[in-house]
Amino acid sequence: MSMNINGTNYTTFEDLWDQSDSLTDAEKEEIKLKIALIGKLIEAREEKGLSQAKLAELAGVKQPAIARLEAMKTMPQINTLFKLLKPLGYTLAIVPVEDQPESTLHQ
Repeated sequence: MSMNINGTNYTTFEDLWDQSDSLTDAEKEEIKLKIALIGKLIEAREEKGLSQAKLAELAGVKQPAIARLEAMKTMPQINTLFKLLKPLGYTLAIVPVEDQPESTLHQ
């Protein structure tokens, strides 16, 4: 199956990713950050043995919001992110680029 984006056909995500004119370096970095963030949230939730519904209850958000977030259909606002991180035992940290670990979430 292929997808047409702006007149160019792509058959895999790698095709799109590798096209130098389709994504800027800044867009690629943003995508990488989103993938790392959502991946870490899912990993932390699963490590705690929490369902989406239980995390939603503990964080004071609705379960469908977590489902949309984990499916990368939406990105959380900063206050929602803090609500989700707290019951998972994490916080958000800003670190210098040269010292930045692969994930910017710290336990």
